[in-house]
Formats: sequence, structure tokens, C-alpha cells
Amino acid sequence: MTQTPKIELAGVKKRFGSKVVLDGVDLTVLKGESLVVIGGSGTGKSVLLKCILGLLRPESGMIRIDGKDVLRQSHKERKAQMAKFGMLFQGAALFDSLPVWENVSFGLMKARGMKRNEAKEIAIEKLQRVGLAADVANLHPDELSGGMKKRVGLARAIATEPDIIFFDEPTTGLDPIMADVINDLIVECVRDLGATTVTITHDMASARKIADQVAMLYQGKIIWQGAKEQVDNSNNAYVDQFIHGRADGPIKMAVRSA
Repeated sequence: MTQTPKIELAGVKKRFGSKVVLDGVDLTVLKGESLVVIGGSGTGKSVLLKCILGLLRPESGMIRIDGKDVLRQSHKERKAQMAKFGMLFQGAALFDSLPVWENVSFGLMKARGMKRNEAKEIAIEKLQRVGLAADVANLHPDELSGGMKKRVGLARAIATEPDIIFFDEPTTGLDPIMADVINDLIVECVRDLGATTVTITHDMASARKIADQVAMLYQGKIIWQGAKEQVDNSNNAYVDQFIHGRADGPIKMAVRSA
């Protein structure tokens, strides 16, 4: 019996005015799989993520989650679907006015109506899961380092024990050691939850650590997808140039003269 994909995209197109950002994206993510989408800045990775999340609506194509076409769902159905998601934003996106524990438990209290005492207990548990002491719970985001903010963001992403977790450039702005710590935490937390994950990044060290599958987005299309063990032997000149960070190759970067 064929397994129903957890996430499936077919022919997804998205434009802003005359600018085509996604030009027929096809992707399949199986249950429990970790897909990392790589590509340079401005290639549409964030737009792709927002389309899957439902924050943007594509002009055409199909997006299915658990076999259901999300573009045809009612607002109520879509809201229930989004309750299954966890998200680690690029800049952590913490609420400055709230203490750490309220940031972590925001979804538990707002979406699930959980009482504050119970939500705080879960928040502290998740903070400890990502290596932060219980006393961090009462701090505010402006008292945290960049690495601590990422950990808090990860704790929030896993707080509701979601089916699907999205990671938006999870190691951006971190030094290589802290980036590796965050990558390890992502792998451990996802494994413990059994969650399906989609990550967008241009950090190949991160991709190699957290991916099962790697897909490259270029000029609005997925130009290659395969197991992470195959990425070094993709036989794709675009992938080869990107993963080795070479200036010479088929990918031409626009350089503005002074």
C-alpha cells in the first residue's frame, strides 16, 4: 500500500506583480521525514514555506497535507490544520513584552486555552529540553543572547508537540559552534516527537546534519531532490556550485557596481 505523503506540492506557482517567484514547484515529504530546501537568497524559499503554511495563497497548483487539499479548505478547517504546525522563525520572532515562558507557551494558551499554571510547567519542561535552565523562563527576550533566543524559539516550536515543524534559516546569525548546537537540538527534538519537518536554509552544514532529503530551489523550480548522502554526487552543476560556494558556475549572482 502506497504511503500518503505528509506534505505534497504539485505545480505550485506564485507571483508578485510581474515577478514570478515560484514557477511550478513539485515536492513530496513523507511522514517523519526531514526535508531541507536549499537555495540562495531571493530564490523563493521563504515564499514556498509561507504557501505551505497558508500565509500566502499561490495562483495555481495543489498543496496537500495528510492527503487533504489545503487550498480548498474552509477557514475553520485551515485553522484546525495549522494547529498541527510548529514554527521556528529566522529571527526567533519572540514577543519582547512577554517573559520567555509566555513566549514558549503562547500557542498552548491562545490556541488550546490551557491555564497559565499548566502552560508554564510545560514551557519550563521544553526550555530544559533545549538546554535552558528553569530560571530563564522569567527573563525577557532582550535579556537573552542570540543562541538563547534560538533555543527559546525551538522550545516554542515543539511546545504543542506538533505533527509538522517548519524551520526558517535556523542557524542564521549564529557562530559555527552555536549553529551546530542548534542543529543537534533540532535533530534530537524532531526524533523525540516523530515530527515531519521542512527547513529552508543556505547553510550546508545545517542541511547535512538535519536533512533526510535535500531539494534545491532555483528560479522558481525544484531543480534537484535526493537523499542528503547523494548531494555531493548530484551530477547537477547548479547544486555542485551552490554546496561548494563557488563564484564560477551556472548560477550568476548580480553584482552592483559602486
